[in-house]
Amino acid sequence: MARRKKIYEGKAKTLYEGPEPGTIVQYFKDDATAFNAEKKDVIEGKGVLNNLLSEYFMLGLGQIGVPTHFLKRLNMREQLVRSCEIVPLEVIVRNYAAGSMSKRLGIDEGTQLPRPIVEYCYKDDSLGDPLVTEEHIAAFGWASQQDMDDILSLALRVNDFLSGMMLAVGIRLVDFKIEIGRVYDGDFQRLVVADEISPDSCRLWDIESGQKLDKDVFRRDLGSLTDAYSEVARRLGVMPNNPPAPSKPTLVN
Repeated sequence: MARRKKIYEGKAKTLYEGPEPGTIVQYFKDDATAFNAEKKDVIEGKGVLNNLLSEYFMLGLGQIGVPTHFLKRLNMREQLVRSCEIVPLEVIVRNYAAGSMSKRLGIDEGTQLPRPIVEYCYKDDSLGDPLVTEEHIAAFGWASQQDMDDILSLALRVNDFLSGMMLAVGIRLVDFKIEIGRVYDGDFQRLVVADEISPDSCRLWDIESGQKLDKDVFRRDLGSLTDAYSEVARRLGVMPNNPPAPSKPTLVN
């Protein structure tokens, strides 16, 4: 079997050419990075959990009519997605102050915001993904005004969906980031949620205890990242509480 052609390798995923034109195989790595890759480690099993969780969220979004690039999960570490042109922005939705917002504005972490706040960062690791305004986006042609209206609508719909899903299992959705892709059908373009949605890209806190169940566990050395992600998967039913033990061989007459 011919080896697949690698298209791109990022900090958490590797992309390969898909089996059909217009498709890509997205491979989830165990690598963990923080502070623009200044802190690095390999966390066994992280890629598997992110693959399963991202599949779960993308399928759920599809069921409520939010378009995504997701096609199907191929195995424990890979999923098949539609090829798309990524808008060079990270779209961040914040429900509570945390992380860079708390530092930037001097707001205590955990403070509930008066309404969801959507921010945009220009995707460029060498620049540290700087915060940008819609004026920058329009001036540099990264997205049209119609695109920005659609991106805002998508981001808020994803926020409503994820917030409700997490609340139902005792988790507070503090914030998250998504990427948006352009898919072309002939001359027609539509925007879809791309990349991944996982604890790597969300801040998730236990509602009762405030325990962090996201990548801040790694950033701040708060314990086992695998345990935190596994807890999210367990509560959502993506991973069973007690996986069945292997059955014993049965004598067949």
